[in-house]
Amino acid sequence: MRRQLLACAFLATTSFIATNASAQVSDDVVRIGVLTDLSSWGRDNSGPGSVEAAKMAVEEFGPTVLGKPIEIISADHQMKTDVGTTVVRDWFDNGKVDAVVDIPNSGIAIAVHNMVRERNKIALLSGPGASSLTDELCSPNTVHFTYDTYALSKVTTSAVISQGGKSWYFITADYAFGQQLEKDATRLIKELGGTILGGVKHPTNTADFSSFALQAQSSKADVVAFANAGQDTDNAIKQSGEFGLVKGGQKLVGLLMFDTDVHAIGLEAAQGTYMTTASYWAMDDATRAWSKKFYARTKVMPTMIQTGVYGSVLHYLKAIKAAGTDDPKAVMAKMRELPIEDTFVHGGRLREDGRVIRDMYLARVKKPSESKEPWDYLEIVKTVKGEDAFRPVSESKCPLFKK
Repeated sequence: MRRQLLACAFLATTSFIATNASAQVSDDVVRIGVLTDLSSWGRDNSGPGSVEAAKMAVEEFGPTVLGKPIEIISADHQMKTDVGTTVVRDWFDNGKVDAVVDIPNSGIAIAVHNMVRERNKIALLSGPGASSLTDELCSPNTVHFTYDTYALSKVTTSAVISQGGKSWYFITADYAFGQQLEKDATRLIKELGGTILGGVKHPTNTADFSSFALQAQSSKADVVAFANAGQDTDNAIKQSGEFGLVKGGQKLVGLLMFDTDVHAIGLEAAQGTYMTTASYWAMDDATRAWSKKFYARTKVMPTMIQTGVYGSVLHYLKAIKAAGTDDPKAVMAKMRELPIEDTFVHGGRLREDGRVIRDMYLARVKKPSESKEPWDYLEIVKTVKGEDAFRPVSESKCPLFKK
């Protein structure tokens, strides 16, 4: 009888362990939703490429985690906040999505970031830039993986001012990202001894920048800075070139530019433009190999948003494996504990405020004569360590830091 009781107890215990093991992944699937721009002005910099980058991360990691399948789904937010939040709400309520990825457009990202915190999910942000996401709006459920307006502003403005660009004029997209980018850049320019001569704000998806370019030209500022993104940046720089701003001695600075922007503008018009990036396809043999695989699937080289989607999804899956569960709190703890290592990031780390600390790169757009192969567009001028590029803890308003 005693042996029978012990046997029953053993079977009950092993059954309990097996049940717990099978419950380590909620709904028996790790489901990741890529919320991106598939049809509007940010499509080339994120869009279908972000979806492919997420799939490449899963392929590199393996088709399962903790013995459960990994599923990538995607949706188009159309650069509209109401559309983006409706999609994510449906994903959480009906689609059993565990993490939301990418979200180019800071206004949409801020709304989703708040929803993720309320629903106890995870946001892996690669597309948006507003530094407020990890400052006064910080959340324990958000990872801001790639870049932000603080780092873009600091790396670019310090380099340009050191080369004599003292007076600045802004052409800014009139939404959360553009406003935050101009605000961060203005503060840093003034701290470095520069001056702001003026600026103009434009609606997103603007085709005609001629009046804005003429106002910038008449300001006689040393530097004309574009605090916008996507096709707005392409059109603004192209038309500024056509109106002779560079020939007249003004420097053009793209505060947020991507390889795809240079490709669209062309080296003739974009040459000499300074930009800051979190990655570049031709950094080394490993980035070249990964980027060529990406190119075979998309017919373009990856932007930093797309490599950030890849890196954030890969790090998320590694954290689930290390935590032994997909519980958001446990996974976020592991994401902070584990070093971030992928093809494009080495020795990165996730800070308490959700900011990923990683190296950033100051780049200059090459002259046509300097380009030796297709997509050979950038010269990496300087590597800036993450600790020097991103907002220091001493300046942070994030309540997650215990000061």
